[in-house]
Amino acid sequence: MSVQWSTLLVVLLSCLTAASCDLLGDVLTVPLFEVGGLWVNATVDTGARLVRAVLGWPDLASPWTYVAGALAVVAAYYAVVLLFVPINRVRLLGDVGYIPESRMSMKDMVNVVRKRRQVGDVPPVYPNGWFAVLESRDLKPGEAKTVSCLGRNLAVFRGEDGRSHILDAYCPHMGANLAAGGIVKGSCIECPFHGWQFRGDDGKCTHIPYCETKHIPDMARVESYISLERNGFIMMWHHAEGIEPNWEPPEIEEITRKEWTYRGRSEHFVNAHIEEIPENGADVAHLGQVHGPIMTAGVDLRYTYSKFWSFAKHTWNGQWNQDTDPDRKHIGILELLHSIKVFNWNLPILDLKVTARQIGPGLVHLEFDSLLFGRGAFLQSLTPVEPLTQRMLHHVYINNYIPTFIAKFFLYSEALMVERDIMIWNNKRYISKPLFVKSKEDALVARHRRWYSQFYTENSPRIKFQSDSMDW
Repeated sequence: MSVQWSTLLVVLLSCLTAASCDLLGDVLTVPLFEVGGLWVNATVDTGARLVRAVLGWPDLASPWTYVAGALAVVAAYYAVVLLFVPINRVRLLGDVGYIPESRMSMKDMVNVVRKRRQVGDVPPVYPNGWFAVLESRDLKPGEAKTVSCLGRNLAVFRGEDGRSHILDAYCPHMGANLAAGGIVKGSCIECPFHGWQFRGDDGKCTHIPYCETKHIPDMARVESYISLERNGFIMMWHHAEGIEPNWEPPEIEEITRKEWTYRGRSEHFVNAHIEEIPENGADVAHLGQVHGPIMTAGVDLRYTYSKFWSFAKHTWNGQWNQDTDPDRKHIGILELLHSIKVFNWNLPILDLKVTARQIGPGLVHLEFDSLLFGRGAFLQSLTPVEPLTQRMLHHVYINNYIPTFIAKFFLYSEALMVERDIMIWNNKRYISKPLFVKSKEDALVARHRRWYSQFYTENSPRIKFQSDSMDW
């Protein structure tokens, strides 16, 4: 096999050398205006020689030819995945953030930790605001899906006109789940049990196969929810008092104008109260402790301070503030500067300027600017699927001219840092009255808690029990 490769290389070099020599001799003896034609002819001749050499190389009688071909196909496949296919990193509850004991499976370990952990005096479990219920790309026209979140079971469907709708999942007739076999017809969804049709805009029943339209009672309806579709997410407005939205998530213009393109996603499930996750944005003191060790040190906090990786580290300098505009009081802003040091030498080419906007209780737009990699954004959505279980999604968008594998590296790095936090969140107790010391760092966390309290109202639901199983 090595002899064949050597032969092919010699043929290739011979072709190139011969073409160059022939061309050089001709160039010296012809007028200048004919030189271009000589280059074209020489290139065509060299290409023909190369094709003949390649086609004549495989020895179809040798098994090594087929082994090499198979390896080449596999290598090409993984090269395409690395260079062009968006990343999709999914970690379910129990995949990360727990320390196994004895011979228990990770699933058993999750259940043990959830049973014995002291929950603490937690705030209401479903704050008021906008929450992502589905990713836009996961719902095609004419498709319906069941989603469980915020203490509700929902039927989310996309009408034939492309608009998305969110209704209560259960038909008021006899309780069938509209999304479990229901058929989308126009902008309505048809119950799979008896064919009742409900309008997506307001939940009103518009058709019953065995009843005249004029006899359909006005109470024949399901609850509909205010929704919008923006930045790649289908979002629902939740408010415990039934108040309509007084703000909307902003549209990211670079995504709308297609200056930034989608390059991948990560998905994590976290066993914690929802407020503890965005609180990290104001907890600048934890950055050096949890996220200081270089990302290659892994996500298990027992080993991130390994001496093997001590030659490199991340450094962070951050400040959190509430937006000063009264119309944007629902937005908190983290300004962050990130750098990497290797043997105590800063690598300025890898410096990152980050502006993270916490928009309400469940959305974060984290925009980054890098000298080497250009501009982009992580879009984070955080949605309670149970009182103390959160589904966290990250989408990464980046400048069109940046290769996909670089964007994938960005998202992978972000995911590793999140998974370090998950080890804290999954095992901690919520402290309603923390033992703060007199410091700027603890003062920021206290400010964040006061800011976040605006998303709770009198009827915001509080936890009544903790699920004893992870089989949600």
